[in-house]
Formats: sequence, structure tokens, C-alpha cells
Amino acid sequence: MPQEARERGMDFKSYRSYYLFSESVRTKQRSILDDESKIFLEAIVNTCRDRMSTIEKGVIVFRAQVGHVWRPIYQTNPETKEEMYVDDVPYPFSFDRMKPLVEGAQEGRANPKGIPYLYVASDKETAMAEVRPWLDSIMTVGELEIKRKLKILDFSLHHGKINFSIYFKQKPSKKEVNDAVWLEIDNAFSKPTKITETTSDYAPTQIISEFVKSEGYDGIAYKSSFGDGHNLVLFDTESADVVNCTVHQAAEIKYKFQELEEN
Repeated sequence: MPQEARERGMDFKSYRSYYLFSESVRTKQRSILDDESKIFLEAIVNTCRDRMSTIEKGVIVFRAQVGHVWRPIYQTNPETKEEMYVDDVPYPFSFDRMKPLVEGAQEGRANPKGIPYLYVASDKETAMAEVRPWLDSIMTVGELEIKRKLKILDFSLHHGKINFSIYFKQKPSKKEVNDAVWLEIDNAFSKPTKITETTSDYAPTQIISEFVKSEGYDGIAYKSSFGDGHNLVLFDTESADVVNCTVHQAAEIKYKFQELEEN
């Protein structure tokens, strides 16, 4: 993309920009982006000034995984003074286990397979909700401390909003177009994943994340669809250290249902 285009402060070309980008990278051209996709990515960095934030060194974030290890409990026999095995109790995973694998990283909303990013949440409850535990399942929850000041791009400002009015305007303003596109981007990041989703469904958010990373950001934030807090994706897995681990059990799970209209 020519440097002069960025210097002009290019906006999104159309309120359908994210849709067109998504369709292109999912079904047409991904490894080498076409010109329209490149223009779309450039518009992201040109329209994101109110979305830049920082996380200070020392802030605590959370990461959860379903599972734990067992720790044996012993008691001393008062008569023989021998240690006797009593039972096994749930015990947290090790600190190392709570960080993503350096090799063999699984694909995620922001990272391609094989490239590890650190997924954490702003609070413990959101971290646990994000792993979608079943009733009575036991989880390990890690507390991680941010090691340095991080530059974050926020993809949560328009989470959950819908804007139908722009579809009926013949000449929407630049701000209206930009807001409409950012609304779709924000919702794309927070949209719950489904078991039936394929690799290509992750492509748009993965490419956006990688582009944001190339622009010097340390991570992204987006609204959780399962908890009240935010999710954070840190591009450098060493930007936070695990400082504590605890075990928790899913005591109650609530579902909300809605009827789908017939076509």
C-alpha cells in the first residue's frame, strides 16, 4: 500500500467493507491479499485513534483451562508415626501448563495454527466462562501479571450493536461509514465460535490481528460473549507471567434460548 494513501487518513470505502474483506479472505485470496483487502487493513489503522489504549505493568489478568491434577493427602498415624495415604484432592495445573505451547499452538480467533498468542481475560469469571465448562467440571485459573506497558487496540466499543439505518442512506457520512464497519469488526471478534466452524471462518480476524501486530501493537481487546468482562490477546506470550493458580468448580450454568423465525 503506498505510503501517501496512509498519510491522507484514508477511511473505509464502504459500509460493506468488512463484509467484502471477510468474503475475499475466506473464499478467494488469503496468503497474498488483493489490493482491496490491503486498503481495508490500512483503513483500520487510519480510523482507530479512539481505540488505542494501554495496560500498565503489574496489572493482573486471568486465564482458565478446564482440568487439573490430583494431589495426594497423607496423615500421620498417631500410633506408628507413619504417613498414611488418605485421599486425592484437585490441585491446579503448573504455571508452565497455563501458558500456550511454544510449538504446536492450536488455532484461535486471533492466531493461525502454530503461532502462539496468549489469550487472557480482564477478570476471573470471564476467563472461566470463556472455556465453556460443563456442570461440576473443575478448572484451573491462573493469575498473570503484566510485565511491561502494553499498547492495545480495542475491538469492543460497538459490541452487540446493530445499525440498520445505514443500509437505507444513499450518501452516509464518512463517520457513519466508519462506525458501521467498526461495528461489524467488533462483533466479528466477540462472536461465539461454533463446533461446525472451519479454518476459513477464523481467517478475517486472524489477518486483522496479524496486521495490528505488524503495526506495533502488543495485543487486542474484545468483549466476551460469555462473561461480563473483556478478552485480551497478547501477541507476545512472555508479556505476562503466571503468579498464582487456583482450582474452581462450575456450580451453576445458565442458558438462554430464543425461537428462530421460519423463512
